[in-house]
Amino acid sequence: MNRFVLPLVVFGLLVIVLVVGLIHAPNKEVIASPLIGRNAPEFSLPNLQAGDAPVSTALLRGGWHLVNVWGTWCVACRAEHDELLQIAKAGQVPIIGIDWKDTNGDAEQWLALFGNPYAAVGTDQDGRVAIDWGVYGAPESFLVDPQGVVVEKLVGPMSAELWQGKFLPHLNAAPGGKS
Repeated sequence: MNRFVLPLVVFGLLVIVLVVGLIHAPNKEVIASPLIGRNAPEFSLPNLQAGDAPVSTALLRGGWHLVNVWGTWCVACRAEHDELLQIAKAGQVPIIGIDWKDTNGDAEQWLALFGNPYAAVGTDQDGRVAIDWGVYGAPESFLVDPQGVVVEKLVGPMSAELWQGKFLPHLNAAPGGKS
């Protein structure tokens, strides 16, 4: 009986420390990205529009861009799609899509049915580019500045509140900011 007391006490203390840490942790919903403040990962993907130039890091230079990782199989991607259409319609920033682990036919059908907010869509069927971006679930969005530096990341669906609160301030603060 005594040999079980010490491990149980240690386990109990560990649980208490973890619970207290979770309760008092700031920004529980925010997952820091090691990409923030760094150049966007180099990539080149086939363009969903057959015959068009590849979708690559070169597109992310010279202006602000929102990179959105999505898939037709992703329920949350459908939830954010209307907001992406609004962002594209406002013309605040071009959206570059990375269609993750999907088929071209499914992606083309999805965009025809729901609308296409993307200036370009690269197809990442094997998921290697998403790994370089640190993606572990769709949707995820990254704001990239004109120098190609990632300045913001969102894990989960984009909403009007998140766009206006997290992303748009970066654009408005830029010299000659957009809005």
